[in-house]
Amino acid sequence: MAWKKLGMIFDIKSQHIPWLKSHAMLPTPLLMDDRVRVYYCGRDGNGQSRICFADFDRSDPSALLYVHNQPLLELGKIGTFDDSGTLVVSAVRNGDDIYLYYNGYNKRVTVPWSNAVGLAVSRDGGWSFEKTFEGPILDRTAHEPYFAITPCILKTPSLWHMWYTSGTGWITVNDVPEPLYVIKYAQSKDGITWQRDNVTCIKPHTDDEANARAAVIVESGIYKMWFTYRGSVDFRDGSGSYRIGYAESSDAVHWNRLDSAAGITFSREGWDSKMQTYPAVLAIDDTKYLFYNGNGFGQAGFGCAKWED
Repeated sequence: MAWKKLGMIFDIKSQHIPWLKSHAMLPTPLLMDDRVRVYYCGRDGNGQSRICFADFDRSDPSALLYVHNQPLLELGKIGTFDDSGTLVVSAVRNGDDIYLYYNGYNKRVTVPWSNAVGLAVSRDGGWSFEKTFEGPILDRTAHEPYFAITPCILKTPSLWHMWYTSGTGWITVNDVPEPLYVIKYAQSKDGITWQRDNVTCIKPHTDDEANARAAVIVESGIYKMWFTYRGSVDFRDGSGSYRIGYAESSDAVHWNRLDSAAGITFSREGWDSKMQTYPAVLAIDDTKYLFYNGNGFGQAGFGCAKWED
């Protein structure tokens, strides 16, 4: 059982979008009636992250149908949590609305940035979004003092589940501060106010490992998570770079880490030969698809893979 790679399905160089200068990070798929809409974040000429989307054929998610050419959200007012950039992380249907969860960030002095999670809502089928609040819905707390970002949201009839990235500190590597983080669990009744019990889902293998961007689905009563992890030394396309891990759970909270079952490894050459990161898994009928970034944190675009038993 493994992922069959379909290649890089969105290459920013071939799109000629005026504002998009580099990257198509954090591909975030949403299943539509006749297509798969993949939200992503690119960088403009100032290096600021902005959210946009592209549509793909539902029967063949590697086939590009449409490319939107304008960012979906404006940067926040100066001094707010998202005044320096926005990054999409999860898209969820809630009745006729679409909830778009996104990271917003600020530049800082002692460390490069701080960020938190905001919420925007679409009432026109995902073509446009309006921020629900000027402030974040997920941020630092007394027990999580560094940051809380990159949620994966799973809505059920009785409960909203969240697996999010929680900062555990910063370490200095070659005179540069680098963040450490783990994946934690939260739950909600409305998708806005979250109960966080400071529960770590995935235990790092080493003290300097960082785990992030969970992608969770449920099959036969088992929660299945693909996530990304890296070291803290030489992780920018080097020996410690991001790769994709895997875990399973019977209750959504306590997880058994099984990285060898992730089903994907680096290619021998090409766009995902040095890094594989930011996974998102989407089930279409009876088939699972994996959307992910490759080298350079998605500098060239994003790719897709199909699960084969």
